Amino acid sequence: MSAPAVVITGASRGLGLASAVHLYARGYRVVAAMRSVEAGLERLRQETGAAADDPRLLGVKLDLNDAASIAAAARAIEAAVGAPDALVHNAGIAAAGAFEDTPERAWRDLFNTNLFGPIALTRALLPGMRAAGRGRIVVVSSQGAVRGMPAISAYSASKGALERWAESLAGEIAPFGLGVGVVVSGTFKTDILVQTSDYRDHEGPYASHYVGIDRTGDVVVRAANPPERFARVLARAVAERKPFARHTAGVDATMLVLMSRLLPGAWLHHVIRLAMRLPRAGRLRALPPGAGPGAAELNP
Repeated sequence: MSAPAVVITGASRGLGLASAVHLYARGYRVVAAMRSVEAGLERLRQETGAAADDPRLLGVKLDLNDAASIAAAARAIEAAVGAPDALVHNAGIAAAGAFEDTPERAWRDLFNTNLFGPIALTRALLPGMRAAGRGRIVVVSSQGAVRGMPAISAYSASKGALERWAESLAGEIAPFGLGVGVVVSGTFKTDILVQTSDYRDHEGPYASHYVGIDRTGDVVVRAANPPERFARVLARAVAERKPFARHTAGVDATMLVLMSRLLPGAWLHHVIRLAMRLPRAGRLRALPPGAGPGAAELNP
């Protein structure tokens, strides 16, 4: 019997690279889908020790923002391994900035890469997986999907939509023997900050928000875990047999998921505001025209 085949998008770096290396070590055939196949495969071979002709480590070119690339990648995957045993939607992009600071083009790019791209790749591969009567689709989500986070609304929205789609899909494909998993990722030591598009206007109306968020972010990044810990959680999600399962990777993700279940929405809103050091409600409200100096005391 041949080794189970897993497709991992965004496998050339960060969490995808760590996951591909870990799953290869566990005996999977790894199909690494990425934009730069040559450079990505070289990195994977260095990390895994795989030979250039190792049939358990394959590369496929994939750009989730390009419909033709997605279709070509699906054909290449099926030609190489047939219906995959697991499809891991790890690739994603992020953007920082309050809603008013984030341009419309950023929303389109985020949804194309984080949601519509994974949907298109799944649409292409799902018929074969369904016909085989086996397989698992795993999406990598974020804390921003658990609760919409200030200054990353476009990213939160795209990841939230990804989770809701995954939940819906699980109900549809379970009768055919397939399953769906969600991995809610916390903060890990990767180059995600380098990959994040920054639209923040530090001189604009949300400048004070960014100061507080950056202070909290520095603390969180210093405490971030190595990607290898994420890879172990992802491996459990891939091997899961339940029709639908949600896993958390990282203490911060686990805590947020628990709080979202236990705390009323208003309380959680307040906890997040304090954690991110945001101004309290009404603090930045503009003074009415013609108000005298004493009016500022009414808006402390």
